[in-house]
Amino acid sequence: MAPDRLPTGIAAVDRLLGGGLETDSLTEIYGEGGSGKTLFCLQVAYRVARENRWVFYVDTEGVSVDRLRAVAGADLDRILKRFLLSTPKDLDEEGRAVATADALAREGKRPVGLIVVDSGTAYYRLSLSGDDEDDARRTLVVAVADLVATALEAHLPVLFTNQVWRSVREGTLEPLGGSFLNHAAKTILRFDRLPGDRRRVVLVKHRSLPEGSAEFRITPTGLD
Repeated sequence: MAPDRLPTGIAAVDRLLGGGLETDSLTEIYGEGGSGKTLFCLQVAYRVARENRWVFYVDTEGVSVDRLRAVAGADLDRILKRFLLSTPKDLDEEGRAVATADALAREGKRPVGLIVVDSGTAYYRLSLSGDDEDDARRTLVVAVADLVATALEAHLPVLFTNQVWRSVREGTLEPLGGSFLNHAAKTILRFDRLPGDRRRVVLVKHRSLPEGSAEFRITPTGLD
C-alpha cells in the first residue's frame, strides 16, 4: 500500500512529491543558507499545528518567532500551543532532544503530526577534523536511526535539514553526513537560490518518484 502524504501547502512542491511528504519516513532537505529550508519547515509545521496536531521542533540555529508569526499570522498563539520547541546548545543536547521527541511521538498520548530537526548537522559540522569527530558521527548516526524508526512506528513524517559543503573537485554543493544519512532518508530535496525571491527545489531521491524540480517564491507570509 502506498504511503500517506502530508501536503506542504506549496502547490508546485506537492505536485513534485506526488501529493506531499511521505508520512512514514525521513525527508532530508539540504541547500545553502537563505535557500528557504527553515521557512519550508515552518510552513509545514504551521499546517500540522493548525490541524490541532503536535509538532516537535528541534532547532539548532535559532528559529525566530517573528518568522513563524509571518507564516501563522493571527493564529500564532494557538499554533504555539501545539509546538514543543527544543533549542539544544551542542550535539549531545541535540541527541537528547531528538530522543525525547522520539519517545513522546511513540508513546501516543499526543496526536503528533511532525518532527523537525533544523539544522540536524550544525553541531556535527563543528566537530569535523577535531578530536571528537568519531564520537560526533556516532551521535548523529544514532539520532538519525532513531528518527527513521520513529517515523515508521508512529507513521509520521520527519524533516531533517542539512548543511552543505563545496566540492572543489566537482564544483558542486554537497550535503554533510555522508552515505549513511543519504541512505536513511527516503526522500532527498535540494533547495537552490535563484535571482530575487525565487527558489528551486530539486527532487534528488525518492523511493517511488522520478527526479524533477519545481520553483516557488519567498514572500512576506511564507513560501508560495
